[in-house]
Amino acid sequence: MTERFVPTARTRPNRLRERVQDDVAGVHAVLDAGPVCHVGFTGPDGPTVLPTLHVRIGDQIYLHASTGSWLRRLEGQQICLTVTCVDGLVLARSTFHHSMNYRCAMVFGALRTVTDEREKLAALDALVERLSPGRSREARGPNPRELVATAVVALRIHEATAKVRTGGPKDDEEDMGLDVWAGVIPVRTVLGEPEPDGVPPRPLPAGALTPGWTSSGSEIR
Repeated sequence: MTERFVPTARTRPNRLRERVQDDVAGVHAVLDAGPVCHVGFTGPDGPTVLPTLHVRIGDQIYLHASTGSWLRRLEGQQICLTVTCVDGLVLARSTFHHSMNYRCAMVFGALRTVTDEREKLAALDALVERLSPGRSREARGPNPRELVATAVVALRIHEATAKVRTGGPKDDEEDMGLDVWAGVIPVRTVLGEPEPDGVPPRPLPAGALTPGWTSSGSEIR
């Protein structure tokens, strides 16, 4: 049986219910597919949204920040974390029906500060691995001073939902005969040619250019 999230007042859809994915595996897949998340919260000066790198380990999302950052000060407060992937531009025969193909996940909950050193180090390694597989084993790890200056916070994936749009434009029947190009222009995330820092440059290790959130693995553009 497929494991699903229990709908809440914050995750229950108001429209386009057919696009909703409330299964745990589907939500996890969207969270893993995006390289950047956005964390929304209400601060003393009003609503704020912070973009940051994230990584999922099991049912936890980990974020890193400096010990004096907003993320560190949000412990116990309710936040909304989102990840969005744009997969295509949907061009319709009428301007009204233009759209995008996308995958979007939302997670609600309260952040906790990671105090266990083993959990903290595992999260930091996983964050680096998100950038480049194998990198945490090749590069120098954090020293004691850097660990003290770095905070790791976690968000349990308990109240969550996702929406996904796929396919072509949803044109009205009376517009189908218009002499206008209609269809989908795919959008892909690919890596560019590496720009080395250092003389002479060292070759990148095998697998370094295959983060899981790229559209086509090691493709270089």
